[in-house]
Amino acid sequence: MGTLKRGAAAAAIGLIAISSSTTAWAEFPDKPITLVVPFSAGGPSDKIARDLAEALRKPLAQTVIVDNTAGAGGTIGAARVARASPDGYTLLVHHIGISTAPALYKKLPYRTLEDFENLGLINEAPSTLIGKPGLAANNFADLRKWISSNDGKVNLANAGVGSASHLCGLVLQATLPSKMAFVPYKGTAPAMTDLMGGQVDLMCEQATNAVPQIEAKKVKVFGVTSKQRMALPALAQVPTLAEAGLTGFEMSVWHGVYAPKGTPPPVLARLHAAIRAALKDPELIQREEALGVRIVTDARLEPAEHKKYVEGEMIRWARIIKDSGESAD
Repeated sequence: MGTLKRGAAAAAIGLIAISSSTTAWAEFPDKPITLVVPFSAGGPSDKIARDLAEALRKPLAQTVIVDNTAGAGGTIGAARVARASPDGYTLLVHHIGISTAPALYKKLPYRTLEDFENLGLINEAPSTLIGKPGLAANNFADLRKWISSNDGKVNLANAGVGSASHLCGLVLQATLPSKMAFVPYKGTAPAMTDLMGGQVDLMCEQATNAVPQIEAKKVKVFGVTSKQRMALPALAQVPTLAEAGLTGFEMSVWHGVYAPKGTPPPVLARLHAAIRAALKDPELIQREEALGVRIVTDARLEPAEHKKYVEGEMIRWARIIKDSGESAD
């Protein structure tokens, strides 16, 4: 067979393979899809994933199930998806912690940039700095003085190493001259319960989860971590921490969606299109905005930009975590 004929034959085989691959996935999805949330039920990430699951059912024409696989700062759930069959039926909804885990854990059971297919950044949520109801401070200026006069004695609760509340606490600690004692819990709910009960002093928690407690006056709020004040009625009069005196303080808790590495391109394209459609769902937007969450509409919604953003966040947080001396093992 001549060179030209061999080349033509190879090209034909390649086209047949591509056609067969596309045809094989033409009916995707033909069974329920599972969104793995690497944190406990009832927390901010769980709420966001359940809203997304509901909005995905229409564009996918399929049931979407949320499965909580909590533990080890989100690494157990992430590892489960990294090891899952790359068929598009098991996805990961993870927050900013996916970018901090490499600096927090010496041995991860997955590679953050190599073992996942990025499907897009979906939202951003600022956090709030809240305190126990009996705290002897009513604004951030008072709080700062109180922390200074109790240097090393102030307890700052978080939902576990690698949680959003832990990461926000690291940034807060890095901007204050006074030291605080970090108190990790096995989830947001027990940490919030102890804060409301006065067993711990402070907590840095997503607005998604903190607003109901603020509205009920079960905790005190001292600032938000967004660039501008938030429009939510419960937080409209609360200053940003930068505005309150922590120059340059800003932190948003973002969430992204991931598939196992090797998921076929036609499946990734179908999932990405469904996510884009879901994020335009008026009911989803209304629910997220009511929680102070902003839907991402910029380039980071695209897989390539999402991956680039995660890589940049890994570099940023590696520096913050190294300076703090915090690690899980």
